[in-house]
Amino acid sequence: MIAQNMEWSGRAILPFFGAMRPADITAGTCRAYTAKRRKEGRGDGTIGTELGHLRNTLNWAAKTKIIPAAPDIERPARPAPKDIHLTRDQVKRLMDNATMPHIRTFVALAISTGGRAAALFDLTWDRVDFARGLVILSDKERPRPMKGRATVPMNESLRRVLTEAKEAARTAHVVEWAGKRVKSVRTGLQLTAKNAGVPDVSPHVFRHSAAVWMAEDGVPMGEIASFLGHSDSRITERVYARFTPQHLRRAAKSLELD
Repeated sequence: MIAQNMEWSGRAILPFFGAMRPADITAGTCRAYTAKRRKEGRGDGTIGTELGHLRNTLNWAAKTKIIPAAPDIERPARPAPKDIHLTRDQVKRLMDNATMPHIRTFVALAISTGGRAAALFDLTWDRVDFARGLVILSDKERPRPMKGRATVPMNESLRRVLTEAKEAARTAHVVEWAGKRVKSVRTGLQLTAKNAGVPDVSPHVFRHSAAVWMAEDGVPMGEIASFLGHSDSRITERVYARFTPQHLRRAAKSLELD
């Protein structure tokens, strides 16, 4: 995913900065780039990421003596984090408007497993256990442990989607398109969200939404943490405890006037 994100940034960065020498890159040129990308409809978070990748690349080039020194890269202020999660109705609308099968498969997987996008793109059919009803997001063939990848039960709605996808499968990967493994759903997901009238849709929002739904249903924080692959349930509680039905109720009751 890191390499893919760098590739996306490169497509935006290189046409603007590619012909410049490091000494030509100033606060002014960075601001001009920011203005250009804003005019193209990109948010400050995306622009900051792109310029951050440029900074990291130039710092590496300076460290390895490819260039004499890395310039300072000015980035727009980081926007306040969004607390966005989808409702069940919104996810159903996305599923109904997903005309591309791989988008429908991704949405179903993302909301039903709470898995990170990278884990879902890596998922192969040998780790979908229909007999035991399990989706195994971790990959033991990987040389390093995968962050936040759990083994989760397959609910009935996900089973229906995966059964349909398996019948049409042409590759070993669950999320595929035109006989090839899929590594990004940005474009297809944005088109689907537009047709469904659902704003603020990103691959990560499904993981957050899954956790919120579980918390709203009163699922214990430890169980949510295990489902999401969190190593410490305190992380889960800090983010999602406020969505539980009982959150601070006893504290509020102690402040009754009568």
